[in-house]
Amino acid sequence: MRYGIFDAKGQLLSLVSWRLIFFVNVPAGAAALVLLARAARSPHHKVPFDWAGQAAAVAAMGGLTYGAIEAGADGITALRVLAAFAVAVAALAVFGVLQARGRHPMLPLSLFRSRTVSVAVVTGFAFMTGYYGLPFVMSLYLQQLRGLSALGTGVAFVPMMLTGAVLTPFTARLAARFGARTLITAGLLAMTGGLAVIAVMPGPVPVPALAALMILVGLAGPLVMPPVMALLLDAVPARRAGVASGVFNTGRQAGGALAVAVFGALLATRATFLPGLRASLLIAAAAALAAAAVSLLIRAADEASSPVN
Repeated sequence: MRYGIFDAKGQLLSLVSWRLIFFVNVPAGAAALVLLARAARSPHHKVPFDWAGQAAAVAAMGGLTYGAIEAGADGITALRVLAAFAVAVAALAVFGVLQARGRHPMLPLSLFRSRTVSVAVVTGFAFMTGYYGLPFVMSLYLQQLRGLSALGTGVAFVPMMLTGAVLTPFTARLAARFGARTLITAGLLAMTGGLAVIAVMPGPVPVPALAALMILVGLAGPLVMPPVMALLLDAVPARRAGVASGVFNTGRQAGGALAVAVFGALLATRATFLPGLRASLLIAAAAALAAAAVSLLIRAADEASSPVN
C-alpha cells in the first residue's frame, strides 16, 4: 500500500519536475520524527557493535545485487558477474561463521530455532519480490510499450493502492475471525494469481483490466504483512524484538532490491522486454506461491498467542 501511495504521488510530481519526487518522503519522515519524540524510550541493552558481521553482510548483499544487475547487460558468464557472485558467496560464508561464533553477533542465529521466525523472514522476502517487482516492471511496460504518461501510469496503480488502504483497518478483525495463517496464505495466493494471470495473458491487455488484476497483488499487503509481523514479534523474547524486526525488514528490503535488480536485467533490451516482463512476473508468482506453502507451517499455537488476535 505504501509503495502505491508514494508511486502515485511521485508520478504526479514528475509532471512538474522529476526532482520533486524525492520530496515525497519528507512529510512522512517529519511526522514519524514527531511521533517518535513523543513515544516512551525503549529499554537498551548495550553490546559491542559487530563491525565484522556488518561488513560481511554488506559485501554479500552488494555482490549479489551487483551481479544480478550486470548479468542483464553482460551475461551470466561475464567475468565481473562471476566475480561479484563469488564475492557474495564468500562474504555470506564469512558472515555465517562470524554470527555462529561471535560473542555479540549482529544476527543471533538462535532466532531461527523458532519456526515462526523462519517462516516470517521467508514470507517477507517473497512478498516484497512481488510487491516491489510488479510496480517496477509494470511502470516500465505501461510507459515504454503502451505509451502512457507518468500520470496515467500512476492512475493505473490507484485501484491496487486503494484496496490496501481500505482493507488495512480490518486486518485485525479478519485475523481474529479466520486466523493469521489463513489470512497470510490467502494474501499470498491472491498475489500469486494476480502476477501469474498478468504474465500469461496474450496480447496487449486493456489498461483497466491490468489495473483490476493488480488489485489481487494489492490485497496481499494488508492480508500478509500485519499478521506476519505480529506473529514474529510474539515468537521472540521482548529483549529480542528489535533484532527480530530488523532481520524481518532486512529480508523484506533484500527481496525488493533483488527483484528490481533481477527484473531490470531481464528487461534490459527492447527486443527481450516482453519475454523479460513475463519471466519477471512468473518468478515473482513462484516466490509468492512458495511462501504460501511455507506459511502453512505456522502452528495453531502461534496464532492463538499472536497480538493480532
